[in-house]
Amino acid sequence: MKNRTIIGIICMAFAIAITFLVAPLVTRMASDSITVLCVAEDLKQGVQITEVDITAVEAKKGSTPEGAITEKAQIIGRYATSNLFAGDFYTASKLKNEANTASDVFALLDGSQVAISFTIGNFAAGLSGKLENGDIISIIITEKGNDKTFIPELLKYVRVITTTTSGGIDKESVVFNDDGTYDLPTTVTVLVTPEQAQVIACYEDSTKMQTALVYRGDKEKAQKFLDKQTEYLLKGETTSE
Repeated sequence: MKNRTIIGIICMAFAIAITFLVAPLVTRMASDSITVLCVAEDLKQGVQITEVDITAVEAKKGSTPEGAITEKAQIIGRYATSNLFAGDFYTASKLKNEANTASDVFALLDGSQVAISFTIGNFAAGLSGKLENGDIISIIITEKGNDKTFIPELLKYVRVITTTTSGGIDKESVVFNDDGTYDLPTTVTVLVTPEQAQVIACYEDSTKMQTALVYRGDKEKAQKFLDKQTEYLLKGETTSE
């Protein structure tokens, strides 16, 4: 009977210890942590982020960077501003709503498409300096000597990446001079297949090249023009086989 009483007292003391010592400690530890969202696997600059690119982790509040994101809705559908690595915390500074700079496009090149520049000989040839990233253009060729002008089927619909001044300044980085003027582009950089790049390189020295704006606006509509160009390219590959 005496032993049971002792055991009962020990159990009561243990319960009191849990209630007043251990439980508050656990609660305090829990309140010091936060669920934050991290990069699941390495991501390239300019890639659009989906739910599979996000993983949730528990971290101490003091160990997370300022602006660490806790809601997936703030991440999904946005784009990486630079290369992100597995385990990186998602923050507002690492995300943007659009991925349309030249560096974004360059970062996503995978060999199936390449970037190539060609020279525009005068103001008009580059659409008077008004070409922008994402524009769909046709490249007009004028042969030197006989002035024959045509649009090659291979270059009927091409996406502009950027235009660049003689000083190497891309369109998005050009600044106005004090008098309101700005340096005009001398080259146009486009996103094409290796086959199209070879054609452009061939025309670069032997012809005059000019641009004609086909479409600017909605990405889905712009892609339809590029899809038509892809169909032609694939048709050509099938015929050659």
